[in-house]
Amino acid sequence: MTDPVVAPSAAVRLTSLSHGGGCGCKIAPGVLSALLARSTPLTAAFPNLLVGTETADDAAVYKLNDEQAIVATTDFFMPIVDDPYDFGRIAATNALSDVYAMGGKPILALALVGMPINVLPHDVIAAVLRGGEDVCAAAGIPVAGGHSIDSVEPIYGLAAIGVVHPDRVKRNASARAGDVLVLGKPLGVGVLSAALKKDRLDAAGYRAMVDAATRLNTPGAKLAELDGVHAMTDVTGFGLLGHTLEIARGANLTARVRYGDLPFLPGVEAFVADGVFTGASGRNWASYGESVTLGAALPSVAQALLTDPQTSGGLLIACSRDSVDEVLAIMHADGFADARIIGELDAGPARVEVV
Repeated sequence: MTDPVVAPSAAVRLTSLSHGGGCGCKIAPGVLSALLARSTPLTAAFPNLLVGTETADDAAVYKLNDEQAIVATTDFFMPIVDDPYDFGRIAATNALSDVYAMGGKPILALALVGMPINVLPHDVIAAVLRGGEDVCAAAGIPVAGGHSIDSVEPIYGLAAIGVVHPDRVKRNASARAGDVLVLGKPLGVGVLSAALKKDRLDAAGYRAMVDAATRLNTPGAKLAELDGVHAMTDVTGFGLLGHTLEIARGANLTARVRYGDLPFLPGVEAFVADGVFTGASGRNWASYGESVTLGAALPSVAQALLTDPQTSGGLLIACSRDSVDEVLAIMHADGFADARIIGELDAGPARVEVV
């Protein structure tokens, strides 16, 4: 292995200031479900609220009129990398992804900033903000404001607003039996972030991780135009299994995933075999493992990789078989070379089977 990635010139490594990083910071899905169990469903009381909290979807959607609906979401976390500019880029890409996952187009963002002002040099904090601004500029939107606090751990993210036609909203709960599952990005960001924190990630691995985590999921808005795309989400902190299970539960179907068809970032399988992965993998499995069947022939690293928290992961699309070629063409044309079919959805209990 070549020399490990070293921290930037700042006196303090960003990752040393946080107890977790990226989407690995998420509250475990089982704990989150318990916390929200007493929440009152909102869509019945607010008829223009097309998507609320009922199905753990990626964003709220509110209908303005017959042609327009607002997509609203927020996402923020602690550093997954030490380079402040890359941290800002990753966090902003991740936040905008929820708009794309609903089939929407972002129109503006607000910055959410919490920084230990007396610990981090101000130019480091400015670099975080600049990274987020550059990603938003690439998406064609402004960072039009925000809010900042002095906090113990560095936190950055966005509140993002988008628009979508009310008839083109893509939920995570509207898949159909017979649909094909397409995954847009390779898996393993959490594993590589764990390797980085242990000073075991080389420059090539770091670049692969950052390139994946900063690729905007722009095809989501184009996929929303296809009638054959029935459901969509993005794979983030709950891992591939967790977000596939959300689709299966939302439609009361069985999802079958073919492990051999999954794309992985370079080196992640070897890292997991050597014991390098995040604690969030175990928390994820504890939350939903009872609803997952792993085939006996799978490699020993499969569970950790399938539960690996993805920061700014790929779109997970449920589409009809006769639309899959068009779906893949859109993904590949936008630079998602690893996009591929990974499984399907069939009638049966709401669970995930991996073969």
